[in-house]
Amino acid sequence: MAAAAKIPLEDILADINQKTANFDGSSYNGFLALQVNLTDIEKVFYVEVKEGKLTIAPFEYNDRQAKMTMTSANFSKMINGNLSGTTAFLTGKLKIEGSIEKCKELTALLGGKSD
Repeated sequence: MAAAAKIPLEDILADINQKTANFDGSSYNGFLALQVNLTDIEKVFYVEVKEGKLTIAPFEYNDRQAKMTMTSANFSKMINGNLSGTTAFLTGKLKIEGSIEKCKELTALLGGKSD
């Protein structure tokens, strides 16, 4: 079986930025602070929604509500609707530290399948 292609962090962030270009923070009433660790490319980024403003940056987030760890290819599949978060978690493709509910919120925010 061939190894999955590694997706550069820049491509993942561009994909997220495209998906969230029309983000309307007024429809999101919560606070979201997640860190995503991409194991195969050894990169990290965070997603925060605070006071209706969305921030995505290639840094660690120490006061996060959850941390998601997976490969870049599986993360890309998840946010593009080709892999559900639940399936990824149950098959070991996704590891979560902290709030599973906040991870589901992120998946929904990015338009992926959260089950």
